[in-house]
Amino acid sequence: MTKSLANLRSRRWFTVNDMRGFAHRQRIQQMGLRREDVLERPIIGIINTWSDLSPCHAHLRERADSVKRGVLLAGGMPFELPAMSLGEVMVKPTTMLYRNFLAMEVEELLRSLPIDGVVLLAGCDKTTPGTVMGALSAGLPMLFCPAGPMLSDRYLKRGEAARAVGAGTHTRMFWDEYQAGRIDDAEWTALESRMTRSPGTCNTMGTASTMTSIIEAMGLALPGSTAIPAMDAGHTRLATDCGERIVQMIWEDLTPARILTKGSFHNAAVAQMALGGSTNAVVHLIALARRAGVDLRLDDLDAVSRQVPVLANLYPSGDRLMEDFHYAGGMPALLNRVREHLSLGEMTVTGKTLAENIAGRDSLDDEVIRPLGNPVSASGALAVLRGNLAPEGAVMKPSAASPKFFRHRGRALVFDSPAEMVQRCADPELDCDENTVLVLRNAGPVGAPGMPEWGGLPIPKKLLALGVRDMVRISDARMSGTHYGSCILHVSPESAVGGPLALVRNGDEIMVDVEARKLELVVDEAEMTKRRAALSVPPRTHQRGYIRLYQDHVTQAHEGCDFDFLQGPAATPEPLIF
Repeated sequence: MTKSLANLRSRRWFTVNDMRGFAHRQRIQQMGLRREDVLERPIIGIINTWSDLSPCHAHLRERADSVKRGVLLAGGMPFELPAMSLGEVMVKPTTMLYRNFLAMEVEELLRSLPIDGVVLLAGCDKTTPGTVMGALSAGLPMLFCPAGPMLSDRYLKRGEAARAVGAGTHTRMFWDEYQAGRIDDAEWTALESRMTRSPGTCNTMGTASTMTSIIEAMGLALPGSTAIPAMDAGHTRLATDCGERIVQMIWEDLTPARILTKGSFHNAAVAQMALGGSTNAVVHLIALARRAGVDLRLDDLDAVSRQVPVLANLYPSGDRLMEDFHYAGGMPALLNRVREHLSLGEMTVTGKTLAENIAGRDSLDDEVIRPLGNPVSASGALAVLRGNLAPEGAVMKPSAASPKFFRHRGRALVFDSPAEMVQRCADPELDCDENTVLVLRNAGPVGAPGMPEWGGLPIPKKLLALGVRDMVRISDARMSGTHYGSCILHVSPESAVGGPLALVRNGDEIMVDVEARKLELVVDEAEMTKRRAALSVPPRTHQRGYIRLYQDHVTQAHEGCDFDFLQGPAATPEPLIF
């Protein structure tokens, strides 16, 4: 399939000899551009999620210039389109609340403007699925250019061996040690100023690196692109390559519909498991699949996890960082290691199959990208648990959890809000021990709202002082991909819509069996029915604006948390031009 200049989408704006076409050409020249710049070239949109309050994307203004250079070299005409940045940490209550907002913004930017193809500049957690979901629904040729991970840090302490330090994972580790009195105020302040040393996304296998990596595995990013550090000169060259390639994709009419199949989503799932990737990827993959009209369910992902071991030795499942992964060969090398599990014939943005892209791309460091016979973890990166506490499923990351809790039974300690949780966990008299099961509810898509990363519940301070560093923790929230522990997340349906988590009471016994994929509240059905009859669903927390729209239309975690009216591949009509 090929396209010619005559049938480019942007021609509808610029070539018609009427008053409206005259006005479009006139306004282009108003900006100092030439008439022929839009009449004789394809128009490339560059969706840029740069922001002064998004440290992960602080370099993307410069990268947009590099993309423009590549577009111009290939004979296209670039236009930069700012979009909501969604930098993690700064956005409250959670960037997940605004993922669908970004997806809508990208879709409508591309639909309403004279764009023939698009490069997506993003990378921080929700910006990757948000921009890709929007571009996928718009249906134009698209290419994802990842922001890249930040530089690594080293933890040096006299008398101890140096060790790598990564964003997120070590923040949690050092915080626990600080609360336990093993780190003093001076060291805590020093760590704050040097752990994140440059622009770029988290340098662990958190949600950012998980999502950019699986987008590459799906075929929507150039091979090897997602592990290049943000401040590496190669990252600037990558941006130029993306600009050049998107122009060729337009002439080839290489749209997402030709790339995204059941096989490409299977490849994404294989990549997530081999990476030891974030549990957040589950929600985003299902949302992306539904946008593409592909049937992908929690059980499909669980099945892949049972087959594919964790091979990427990266925090929080391992002990290395994204720079190490890049030097070891990045995603092409990892995918080559698990090629027997892949659908190798899938088309990619290169115009070649996945098999062609990864051919000969061997691991250069078997300690970072492990052989199949020496995995980081054979227990898998994902387990989907079901039972009377999670009839539609809950997820866990066994590779980052404590094996001693894979079969566990303990009494529940329930929190109804994060504020209550934080306050009570600081109480030295809190009635709990290492076997207690901590439960947080009202933290799901509707209840929070936005399903924040509250699922890594804190270990009560009195237990930290005793050396406890992990417990079973259950919630309808998510957890940062950089975090670790025996956390059971995404309990669906959530408590705020009447899910069983709302029925749990302090002292109830909860049973977990990871191998059997079971999560049960040990309460008889008669008592459950009695509690359910007395349950009242809380009112919506917002009465206006985007958050009201969100609470009214967001789907549950096992459905991807997209808006119900945005799912499916049905095309929206092109805008009328009058």
